[in-house]
Amino acid sequence: MKYTPYPYQQHATEHIIRYGGSGLFMEMGLGKTVSTLTAIDQLMYQEFEISKVLVIAPKRVAEDVWTTEAQKWDHLKHLKISLVLGTEKQRLQALRAKADIYVINRENVVWLTAHYCTGFPYDMMVVDELSSFKSADTRRFKALREVRPLVRRVVGLTGTPAPNGLLDLWSQVYLLDRGERLGDNLTGYRAKYFTKSYTMFGGYEVMKNTTDSLLGKDFYEKLIYDKIGDICISMKTSDYLQLPERINRYVNIRLPEKIQQKYDDFEEEQILAIADAEEITAINAGALTTKLLQFANGAVYADDKSWHEMHKEKLDALEEIIDTANGQPVLVFYSYKHDLERILKRLKDYQPRILKNAGDIRDWNHGKISVLLAHPGSAGHGLNLQEGGSIIVWFGLTWSLELYQQAIARLHRLGQVRNVIIHHLVAMGTMDEKVIKSLDSKANGQEMLMKAVKAMIQKYKTAA
Repeated sequence: MKYTPYPYQQHATEHIIRYGGSGLFMEMGLGKTVSTLTAIDQLMYQEFEISKVLVIAPKRVAEDVWTTEAQKWDHLKHLKISLVLGTEKQRLQALRAKADIYVINRENVVWLTAHYCTGFPYDMMVVDELSSFKSADTRRFKALREVRPLVRRVVGLTGTPAPNGLLDLWSQVYLLDRGERLGDNLTGYRAKYFTKSYTMFGGYEVMKNTTDSLLGKDFYEKLIYDKIGDICISMKTSDYLQLPERINRYVNIRLPEKIQQKYDDFEEEQILAIADAEEITAINAGALTTKLLQFANGAVYADDKSWHEMHKEKLDALEEIIDTANGQPVLVFYSYKHDLERILKRLKDYQPRILKNAGDIRDWNHGKISVLLAHPGSAGHGLNLQEGGSIIVWFGLTWSLELYQQAIARLHRLGQVRNVIIHHLVAMGTMDEKVIKSLDSKANGQEMLMKAVKAMIQKYKTAA
């Protein structure tokens, strides 16, 4: 296929070529991969500045996206890509292969750096989904920090550089510029731009807005963006692309009266179990809401990891949606293993497939799968599924706005030619309603979770 870049894609490619360390903070569907591959091709075969590139990506992206994208475009088909995946023996064999680009999943970064030690052979490194290196305490970040001085060029790709706040930026930008803009350690960055605030979360970092009324949050936020603005470019899909319409549909499911009473009793029991805790933390609040969301989906785990089915209402709604799709492919996002088991059993006549590898992605995009089941946590970044369908069903809901948006962007992205219909299965009178409210308002999921739990605790304490 002939590549005719959009102006913003041309700008992204030129940005990579211009800076030794560059960040493309581009939302889903804007073509970060092809823009980066085009820059690699020019730097390697026109400018002769690089000879060996390492791409670090989430596992499923590493398995499929980079090779598929290179094969898709005429000007990139000559690039030789070696996938450093699988067993250690397979990975070593892939490293010995003669190639232009070596793609490895992020879980093997520590292994790779230890394998090469000070002989790290790559003169360019691309970190696909840079935000997965947002924590400076992880082994993967520390491993890359060690070899960073040996790499001439680094590109960081992500649509969500600061999903939990700007404190996440330090480690990501450090990999780009080795501390030139935000400092060479997290402690100094935190001290300069943030203050410690104790709230219902038990203590977390927020933008400085209390030490000086004249220098509030907006001032420090702008200061950070100005610091990194030369090497990092940010683009929103809505500003550059006219995508097909995204249609949200909410399938409100009323539980039978007896089941609703069981849910209400279960909710009260779970709430009162933590109501007298010395501190309500994100951990115990999260565990509580997880149990309630399981019930809303139709099954609950017992202490011995077995599960018990509570109702079939969501399964009935899901089957009805698939039946009325009249053969159109449907992508279903599930939350728990018991969801998956129950869905597979209910939809066996539709021959559902679980998204596991690159073969599943290819078959979906070639129209060979009628129902594809995926967990949003493993299908959230970089996967191109837009050619296979335009219908999504959220069987189970997530508090994470980032996961939610990333999962939807597998279909609602560049290359999609049909309106994308997103069905949300919402069990009325359950925790589902609070999650949907959080997602619709684009609020911080953890904060909304805590507010919901605190409100329920107050409700049951007052009733008692």
